[in-house]
Amino acid sequence: MKYRWLAPLVVLGALLLLLQQSVFTVGEDEYAVRMRFRQVQQANYAPGLHWCWPFERVVRVDRRVLSQRFQGETFLTADQQGLLVDIDLSWRVRDAAAYLRGGGGDEQTVSVQLGNVLRGALKADFARRPLAEIIAAPRGGLTPALLAQLGPGAAILGVEVVDARVKRIDATDEVVNAIYARMQATYAAQTRQVRAESAAEGERLRAEAERNRAEILATANRDAQRVRGEGDAQAAQIYARSYGANPEFAAFYRSLQAYRTALGREGDILVIEPDSDFYKYLRSPARR
Repeated sequence: MKYRWLAPLVVLGALLLLLQQSVFTVGEDEYAVRMRFRQVQQANYAPGLHWCWPFERVVRVDRRVLSQRFQGETFLTADQQGLLVDIDLSWRVRDAAAYLRGGGGDEQTVSVQLGNVLRGALKADFARRPLAEIIAAPRGGLTPALLAQLGPGAAILGVEVVDARVKRIDATDEVVNAIYARMQATYAAQTRQVRAESAAEGERLRAEAERNRAEILATANRDAQRVRGEGDAQAAQIYARSYGANPEFAAFYRSLQAYRTALGREGDILVIEPDSDFYKYLRSPARR
């Protein structure tokens, strides 16, 4: 009697276990793929509650946008300049069944495969373009045509590429050193040019100043000679009028000037006869 309820309980437990294994739910942010013996049976389940056979397996796939960053990728430009590039790649699953078949349901595997295709296309594009053009290009050179090359490979993997961006472009150490060397050479050439132009301008200003100085001195000397000549002429006129008014005084004054000139310096020796006219005012200042 005491084991009478055991059999119904076992049956009920088995039914509940079967029911639990036969029911699954699908969220808004995931895909559900029903598989039987590793074969996909159905993958287009809408969000909600669904049924399956107990021996079937339900694989869940994230349907949100997934991102992967590829850092420190080395690229070579058309002018043989090395670049270090960081790339951000965003994708999401479109076909869960193809995603499980092509990528095995592994996000890292799919990201690596998409990244390899993107890097190959970007390296080929960079190899055809010079450094200045790559740096000035929008989105780091990731054009829509370049992204379109990811379409066939993404379709095989059951995903779609949402976006790809170049987050950083840096030159390698060799390129940076070469750029710095070119900048130094350019600035040195500009410095030499500025100094040469400054020296030429200085020489021109000095020559112009010297010419102006010579013109000013010549004009001053000309005016001084003219004024001096006019003064001498006026003095000569005054002397002539004075000499004409009193010839004896004029003779006396000229004698005094001659005495000052001839006898004013120590050590001078004059050989003159004592009774010459030169000494007449020294012998007697009276008029003769």
